[in-house]
Amino acid sequence: MKAFSYVDAANEKDALASLGTERNQVLAIGGGMDLLGMMKDYLVQPVRLVNVKRLDATIARTPDGGLRIGSAVRLIDLIEHADARRMYPALVELAEQVGTPQIRNAGTVGGNLNQRPRCWYFRNEEFHCLKKGGATCFSVNGENQFHAIFGEGPCHIVHPSNLAVACLAYGATFRLAGPSGAREVEAEQYFQMPDHNLYAENVLQPNELLTHVTLPAPMAGLKSAAYEVRFKQAHDWPLAFATAALVMEGQTVKSARIVMGAVAPVPWRANEAERALAGKTLSEETAGRAALAAVQGAQPMSRNAYKVRVARTAVTRAILKAGGMKVV
Repeated sequence: MKAFSYVDAANEKDALASLGTERNQVLAIGGGMDLLGMMKDYLVQPVRLVNVKRLDATIARTPDGGLRIGSAVRLIDLIEHADARRMYPALVELAEQVGTPQIRNAGTVGGNLNQRPRCWYFRNEEFHCLKKGGATCFSVNGENQFHAIFGEGPCHIVHPSNLAVACLAYGATFRLAGPSGAREVEAEQYFQMPDHNLYAENVLQPNELLTHVTLPAPMAGLKSAAYEVRFKQAHDWPLAFATAALVMEGQTVKSARIVMGAVAPVPWRANEAERALAGKTLSEETAGRAALAAVQGAQPMSRNAYKVRVARTAVTRAILKAGGMKVV
């Protein structure tokens, strides 16, 4: 590992003053669950690390009745927060699925949202792939069974954060702090496709920090849930998953937000599925039709066509689970 300096920032102001403008040269470290592994594998070799664990690590109610979550909040603290569990059950459920107890006790909300892709070509120092400045996405003709089925490239990663999917479903906004002040970005605008930003997965600049996630107050009648499909229930990344946020009036779906994970380079909003649900009575048949609409337009690669069916199943079951119906 390349030698680096370390700044123990006492607060947000100190942390921002220690950052730089060149990508990957000065990096923020919270729990370090992802960053330290990348450094050991020579994927990044920063000259300085800035400790951001002293940033806001609280969860507080907002004036409109929502929640404001500091980026330094540990996953375990989010999981154990009574208001978060009651108001945003899908977010807490997905936090519970992260890694192992050790990871959840050290990893942070900001770290989960900003972690880098798990693509094995990106993670292997011997492959100089597109995302690392090379000329080739090796997944196109290689081992692509866990890669994207949406997005059309040119890089076919799947977004690694599960909290990001729930944030989109709940209509969250992110506070970014930088040298010129703070700005608010909607979760749906925060994450970026490779054709817009090949070398990063979001709009965060090297001299900025993600400091807070703000979730709006749940609408009347809101019911939500997440459903993941994995090879194994132990420490693993999902093959595909979905979050469903339904605004219900009796058994009728007034409106819906359906977001899929592990299927695209960003959390993938299923607009057609949302339209298929709006105004319909919730049933297995309705959920199935919406799930079919969710995967329309999927373009699987040579070895991951199975993910289309897995994603469809995850959407169906997330919708039924959100509506309080039996999930087989």
